[in-house]
Amino acid sequence: MVRVAIISDLHFDVNKQSVADILSQQATYLRQQRVGVYLIAGDITNHFDQSLAYATAIQRELAPAKVRFIAGNHDMLHDVTYAALESPLAPTYLHAGYLDIAGTDWRIIGNNGWYDYQFADNLQGRNFLAWKRAFWIDSTIIQPISDSERMDHVLTVVEEQLQAAHIAKKHVLFMTHFVPRRDYIRYTDDDRFWNMANAMMGSPRLGELLARYQVEIVQFGHVHRHFAPQQFGVTWYYNQTLGYHNRRINEWQGTNFMTEWQQRLRIIDLK
Repeated sequence: MVRVAIISDLHFDVNKQSVADILSQQATYLRQQRVGVYLIAGDITNHFDQSLAYATAIQRELAPAKVRFIAGNHDMLHDVTYAALESPLAPTYLHAGYLDIAGTDWRIIGNNGWYDYQFADNLQGRNFLAWKRAFWIDSTIIQPISDSERMDHVLTVVEEQLQAAHIAKKHVLFMTHFVPRRDYIRYTDDDRFWNMANAMMGSPRLGELLARYQVEIVQFGHVHRHFAPQQFGVTWYYNQTLGYHNRRINEWQGTNFMTEWQQRLRIIDLK
């Protein structure tokens, strides 16, 4: 048996937390919980180099336990190109890669994910790209293809990963950042900001693909709401986002970052 701890959306910089101060506390807690794999489903910071530095540092603290992360849209905002994100940048970066858990039949598959506007299909005739460029934080992310084409590429890569896992007769824990099911999308009965933002939440096509391959566990982030684990078919879905706490927004239930991190952290035993 291996204990896997999952979390996402740490947002160290938005939450004004010192990584150096928090890192050793997290490592101590994870060791106390006998965690063998620590998975972070994106949005660690607003700079990829800082997110990678955190993953590298906590991996060093936790070894021989494994640390793996993928990039969320916030990690993509600065200092990393689309081509770099699609490459194996570091041992801790799991996008388009996998980690087989020694002593088990489990494989952890990672993919950053993306979106294709399909979660905003309640709105007709809208120019989602123009809205994104004007109002959404992802406007600074440069890519050589459209959002729909980027999502097509994600699905192609993920299906190849799932086919390989099936051939290898592996159970799969799939980690992504963006939302894979409509069940996690909030709709309102008017044309407010949130209905437009749903275009950038993820894609229902990813959830359909995961269901087709009967993936057993899915971890994702991006939406900063507190969902209990839910099972759809054979698949258990976990959204363990930590979220924001600043002068304008308080999404925490705990009193400080470490308390919130411990409360949002989910530990799963893989046998």
